[in-house]
Amino acid sequence: MNALISTMTQKGQVTIPKHVRDRLNLVTGDKVEFIVNDRNEVVIKPITRKAMEVAGLLSKYKKAQPVSVEEMNQIVV
Repeated sequence: MNALISTMTQKGQVTIPKHVRDRLNLVTGDKVEFIVNDRNEVVIKPITRKAMEVAGLLSKYKKAQPVSVEEMNQIVV
């Protein structure tokens, strides 16, 4: 494992080195989690889920039959 160094700005921001971004498949807008262990070491984990990872999660809420506009109007009135 090679050490990669990044410098912190006055605002406390650091740039994640490209090699690490590529390895974690990070792109602009992704979120990462910082975990500090008992030895004061920091682990960075990506937490953004890609569209393919969440595809189909809502299918369990799918109705057996779609409701027509007429049926919706009858319920509202």
